[in-house]
Amino acid sequence: MQALLDPVFLARLQFAFTVSFHIVFPAFTIGLASYLAVLEALWLWTKREVYIQVFRYWIKIFAVTFGMGVVSGLVMSYQFGTNWAVFSDRAGPVIGPLMGYEVLSAFFLEAGFLGVMLFGMQRVGKGLHFFATAMVAFGTFISAFWILAVNSWMQTPAGYAIAPNGQFVPEDWFAVIFNPSFPYRLVHMVLAAYLTTAFVVGAVGAWHLLRDKTNAGARVMFSMAMWMAAIVAPIQIFAGDLHGLNTLQHQPAKIAAMEGHYEESIKGAPLYLFGLPDNEAGETKYAIGIPKLGSLILTHDWDGEMKGLKAFPREDWPPTPVVFWSFRIMVGLGMLMALVGLVSLVMRLGGRIYSNSLLHRAALVMGPSGFVAVLAGWVTTEVGRQPYTIYGLLRTADSVSPIGLPGVATSLIAFIIVYFIVFGAGIFYLLRLMAKTPGAIGKAEPETPMRAAGIMPGPAQQIAKGE
Repeated sequence: MQALLDPVFLARLQFAFTVSFHIVFPAFTIGLASYLAVLEALWLWTKREVYIQVFRYWIKIFAVTFGMGVVSGLVMSYQFGTNWAVFSDRAGPVIGPLMGYEVLSAFFLEAGFLGVMLFGMQRVGKGLHFFATAMVAFGTFISAFWILAVNSWMQTPAGYAIAPNGQFVPEDWFAVIFNPSFPYRLVHMVLAAYLTTAFVVGAVGAWHLLRDKTNAGARVMFSMAMWMAAIVAPIQIFAGDLHGLNTLQHQPAKIAAMEGHYEESIKGAPLYLFGLPDNEAGETKYAIGIPKLGSLILTHDWDGEMKGLKAFPREDWPPTPVVFWSFRIMVGLGMLMALVGLVSLVMRLGGRIYSNSLLHRAALVMGPSGFVAVLAGWVTTEVGRQPYTIYGLLRTADSVSPIGLPGVATSLIAFIIVYFIVFGAGIFYLLRLMAKTPGAIGKAEPETPMRAAGIMPGPAQQIAKGE
């Protein structure tokens, strides 16, 4: 309760709340935009009508999600000026241009082609429409590129100098953008976005297969989603391992918190499956671990040496319990995703992928797993970076605006109320769209020209019926 009276904690809570709402939308649209591009490409290649029907089914969901992602992102930008003015002033010369590059490249690309993608199916040629869809998908990837460059620089700053007024100024833009953790974070996040979308699409397909196993649209959704799970989930585990090695090199205190290790130095560190980290006591209580597995995973050596939190000043320890458990939630969900992908592969080889209701129910339950894993991973990354906003250089307590408790508490409450009303309504609408049977919405418009029914209603109806 004492923390709720601290304006710095409330400012952090407000940013965490808004970014948590925001991140699920880009994570979904990055994968969904690519999915739409693949569907349209398959339609153009195979001429099978089912692909364009599934495309029309998901494009409306994409439009709503994309809009909510843009709105929730704009709100976050304002917080840099209200709650984090000192951080904005100090880091602005580096972060400002990177955010500007995102607007100039990604937003312009998405905005330029989004209208053609959403409304141009009957107005432009098939090739041009597919090009617009591909450009929107490429734009979402470019957006992720710049946002991850910003976030990675805050985690592993490079290519900067500190001016006499305390500002971080860029000296080498290549080093700023391609800082030491950037490639790992970008790959990890993009794969997470693809998996998130795959499990949402798979859950919707599974839901409709449980009702009608002959529905062609549901079969396409479920089959493509399970291919993605079977292929990408193992790749994500491998990418996560490389990301962990990079974090151990550049942010060893974060790794110590993720693993729940407090000893100053430990050889052959166990992998704790369960435990209650306690920063006050400096130990993980009731720990259940597998001997030496922690060292093997993080150093690729059974007797590899790791630093615990006691190797670092106590004031630099992150909130270990939060990092410890959010990391386990992310990893646990990743393992379950890989398991579902593996089971689907076995069912596919046995010819039962469309008939096995148990697999369909499992995919349905796993539908939100990508969102939860993304949020858990984000919490691990951002809370593990504490007590710094720019790792090792600028503390969070020194980054906040000179705001009072009433101001930040009021704005936090306002955000919570507005977000639950606005985005709650949006999510409810999305669920209603997903509940509609594939083929029931988004049907192809009639190829035959149709006169306005208000002028000559009789003939217009006859033409539409092909009579």
